[in-house]
Amino acid sequence: MNPIKNLTSLSNLVPIGNGRGKTTRMVVLTSVAVAGLVTALVRTAMATPPFNIVSATVVARASFVEPTDIKFKINNGTEEVIHAPNVQETVMQQIIIGPGGSTGWHSHPGPAVVLIKSGALTVYSSDDPTCTGRTYSAGEAFIEHGQGLVQLAGNLSPSQNVEVWVTYFDVPPGGPFRLDAANPGNCGF
Repeated sequence: MNPIKNLTSLSNLVPIGNGRGKTTRMVVLTSVAVAGLVTALVRTAMATPPFNIVSATVVARASFVEPTDIKFKINNGTEEVIHAPNVQETVMQQIIIGPGGSTGWHSHPGPAVVLIKSGALTVYSSDDPTCTGRTYSAGEAFIEHGQGLVQLAGNLSPSQNVEVWVTYFDVPPGGPFRLDAANPGNCGF
């Protein structure tokens, strides 16, 4: 038998096992599919889904016409700089979270600007070992870091909705602007 040099060429398929039609390519493709399915199932099992989201309407999505470099400098004592070089798409979304609802743990590909239109939103971060939430009220805005930083935002009110408007930057063209994440374990919920 000749060794397989290129799995994409049908002429190089070699029967394996007892020769009943299974080929090396089929075994490789099946293995890759099973590995992908297991990864998806584990990720889904570990993800923390949103709860009591009344609506999450994407209002607009657009690509930058010219190469655009965005930097946010947050003067919170550390002068944190969030840099998004060569941003791609921008997405705007209106989100209404019902009483006791939350976004679930998640991240974004790039930074996001969040405006609180009504109610109050409490944000928890995976990089805070004390799990101290920060609450933003109607008329306030903040920058969500994105770029892999996992956060959860919740409406702690027992009776009022919270409405937020978010602009996501550096979204892959046609790709997701929200990335579900597993509970980081630093909070007791």
